[in-house]
Amino acid sequence: MIEITSKDYDQVESKMTKAIENLQENLNAIRAGRANPHVLDRITVEYYGAPSPLNAVANIQVPEARMITLAPWDPSMLREIERAIQASDLGITPTNDGKLIRLVFPVLTEERRKDLTKQVKVYGEETKVVVRNTRRDFIDKMRAANKKKELTDDSLKEYEEKVQKITDKFTKEVDAVCDKKNAELMEI
Repeated sequence: MIEITSKDYDQVESKMTKAIENLQENLNAIRAGRANPHVLDRITVEYYGAPSPLNAVANIQVPEARMITLAPWDPSMLREIERAIQASDLGITPTNDGKLIRLVFPVLTEERRKDLTKQVKVYGEETKVVVRNTRRDFIDKMRAANKKKELTDDSLKEYEEKVQKITDKFTKEVDAVCDKKNAELMEI
């Protein structure tokens, strides 16, 4: 007979937690009209032949609610950083004053806010799919054990109910994270 331990449930929860963390990273990259240094996390520049994240080559600060400044450690990197920001999908034109780069975030239009909330919804649905797939994989494993007579029907039902409760908890968490981001986006 096969016996499911708390370690098995911990693995399911771990996979679902990673899905939520990935969702958080994706949502941090969405520009909400306010200066958020996390929007720069995915931008890299060539530094001594290796792609490096912006926070490794420059000091990133938020001096005002709608502005980010980047002060490179090596002043010769100004042009490279500026090009990388322009090539990104950030949609902001950097201002280079010879010492640092300023990114001024314009106020989002209502249409752009609605587009961004749709993107948040897409990210949320993708995360829910990952959560449900994790549940399905676990249940499939249990059903296979049941077919091999390594698991009783009652135990199978009990395990399915437990993993469904875990799935419901993480689905609600995905909704809460997305609702929080949407509230932030719709804030004027």
